[in-house]
Amino acid sequence: MDLPRSFTIRESGHRIHNPFTSEKLATLGRALGLAPGTSVLDLACGSGEMLCTWARDHRVTGTGVDISTEFLTAAHARATELGVTDRVAFRHGDATGHVADEPVGVAACLGATWIGDGAAGTVELLRRSLAPGGIMLIGEPYWRREPRDQATVEGCYATTKDDYRPLPELLELFGRLGCGVVEMVLADQDSWDRYVAAQWLNTRRWLDAHPDDEMADEMREDLATGPVRHVRYQREYLGWGVFALMNR
Repeated sequence: MDLPRSFTIRESGHRIHNPFTSEKLATLGRALGLAPGTSVLDLACGSGEMLCTWARDHRVTGTGVDISTEFLTAAHARATELGVTDRVAFRHGDATGHVADEPVGVAACLGATWIGDGAAGTVELLRRSLAPGGIMLIGEPYWRREPRDQATVEGCYATTKDDYRPLPELLELFGRLGCGVVEMVLADQDSWDRYVAAQWLNTRRWLDAHPDDEMADEMREDLATGPVRHVRYQREYLGWGVFALMNR
């Protein structure tokens, strides 16, 4: 049970596995006004950057769950580096259906709402772990601009236009789910660049070190087409943000 190898190759040097910079992640933590001791559950936590930095900066405690053994190794190393191993823990497993042992003050899924078969299902999953008055964090893509054709849709890693919603419609969905949106921090084109362009460098370095690997041809093709695809489609049409929700 693990992520596809191509994904971990592209993001092998990433601490944050979505189009957020460390500055935006810090902005989100400050915006929430987290009290020391707040418990956090982070589903599909990746390399644990949110939990580790918030444990350092806001003295939260928490648990991260992720399917990637490689990313969890990085999460444990980051917790040690920041001196927060007494406040955070990481579990290897499929976050789909995972519910905290005890209710938490913050339940999060940033950029992996496939664990709930979409945003609506992920909200319902996070609710099962949330303490009364707690906050859910959902990281989700949305259309910045109406896609002009099917090539644009596919260039943004979607199958149909309906795979994503415009930002107003995404917030309306949260409302229909019985949630109030109480905060949001949105990625911008620069943070998209930092996320995606770093994948190109990771891939190139991996190819230089593993030119005869069975995945080398696939990764060469990915590197050859990825930069133009990003600037033509993803950078222009696709937004991404983290939305803080509370039950109404």
